[in-house]
Amino acid sequence: MLGRRVATALVLLAALLPAIFVFPPVVWGALTLAFLAVAAWEWVRLLAGSVAAPIATGAVLAAGGAVLAWRAGNTLALWPEIALCVALLAFWVVFAPLRLRGHEARRGGWPLAAFLLFGCWFALYELRVLGPLPLFSSMAVIWIADIAAYFVGRALGRRKLAPSISPGKSWEGAIGGAIAVAVIGVAAASVPALGGSLPAVLVTRLGAPGAVIVLIAIAALSIVGDLHESLLKREAGVKDSGWILPGHGGVLDRIDAMIPTMPAALLLYRLLG
Repeated sequence: MLGRRVATALVLLAALLPAIFVFPPVVWGALTLAFLAVAAWEWVRLLAGSVAAPIATGAVLAAGGAVLAWRAGNTLALWPEIALCVALLAFWVVFAPLRLRGHEARRGGWPLAAFLLFGCWFALYELRVLGPLPLFSSMAVIWIADIAAYFVGRALGRRKLAPSISPGKSWEGAIGGAIAVAVIGVAAASVPALGGSLPAVLVTRLGAPGAVIVLIAIAALSIVGDLHESLLKREAGVKDSGWILPGHGGVLDRIDAMIPTMPAALLLYRLLG
């Protein structure tokens, strides 16, 4: 299984890296919009009795297409971006933990799913508009946390983080992921070539201690997104959200940790950059 996961990840990177570093932002925007539309389909299919998957998918595509068309010749005011990111962050910080505690992740139906996934796509696109490094570094924070949590959890995991939602996750893995993000982030911030990266912006504006706190908070937020999707699948009685990505399941399985964290990264750039 690990071999299939790695192979799929390498294929995805081969497709995504040119869109991040070579092609103009609109290419990245179109490519990721297609991915997020698939994720919307998968999310709504997990909702009990829902037949609204095409509606949610169409809503994400329509909203994202409108943004791409507008951004082709216009700039967005700062306050709507900040307001959107704050609203998304409020859901993931306040309401998502309540949903996890109550073991009910389906409330809100397809409109909420479409809104959260559009918000994630919007953040991914606007981070790319800022530049390849802000986007890639924001995504890399989540990758580092996920990879470190996986290996530390396998080696040292004893205490279950949320056994009734995702039995495979441990406190040791979560702590290992947070430490890896903090250490690697602060180290990366000292590299001159990475001056525009998220860790570098955090260290410059908040100092190393403040950067560590924020990076750990982002790692924790990624876990909330992961657990929320795990609860959706548990309520639907399925192992994966889909089948399109061998070794990973569906698109939603691959991006669950980014749904809450990318708007947070964009908000940090808007407030601190």
